[in-house]
Amino acid sequence: MDAYWARDILELFRLERRQSFQRFVELMLAASGGLFEATRFARECEVSRTTITNYLAVLEATFVAHVIRPFSTRRATEILAAPRVFGFDTGFVAYYRGWHPLRREDLGTLWEHFVLNELHASLQTRGIRYWRDKQGHEVDFVLARRVSAPVAIECKWSARDFDPANLKVFRGHYPRGETFVVAQDADQPVTRTFGDLAVTVLGLGDLVQRVQQARAGRA
Repeated sequence: MDAYWARDILELFRLERRQSFQRFVELMLAASGGLFEATRFARECEVSRTTITNYLAVLEATFVAHVIRPFSTRRATEILAAPRVFGFDTGFVAYYRGWHPLRREDLGTLWEHFVLNELHASLQTRGIRYWRDKQGHEVDFVLARRVSAPVAIECKWSARDFDPANLKVFRGHYPRGETFVVAQDADQPVTRTFGDLAVTVLGLGDLVQRVQQARAGRA
């Protein structure tokens, strides 16, 4: 952390209050993957909300944090503004969460981080979104362009843990588009149906291949 401050932050950005900035980084990593509430971080770091917003912009610019903004068509029931913020490295996330050793219940969160990193690396885009409504239904990641139907992606450490409830709500609003569940124990892509919902369960390599092919087809 000291090297990051000295090499990257001081050379590129005019930031003061090193202790507050480093405290923010630690808290962000500990809360990685959750909804970002600037006011809470401002209180704990003893700086203004505007300063926290600037800190987050610095972390995003230096790829220490991935800011995943909500997918929405401005429906009254959808979350429109609050982003989810992910730390760049699963090792740092585990360390600042105090996960030593890892438990099975920790693996799903780290798997979601790993999937996000692979999608960023393969697609070379920051246009990945998430979806959430005000009743708490959420889809981990959504890939969408204005001219194409949204691709919905749920991340599960084990395919056995998948519950289609959230995807059903999402597809009730957005019926067009591919729907994937990416699981570390999925050997071959398999399509499962839940009423009107068709879901392809697959591994990370197959997911990356599918979304790359879809992007190439639209190019």
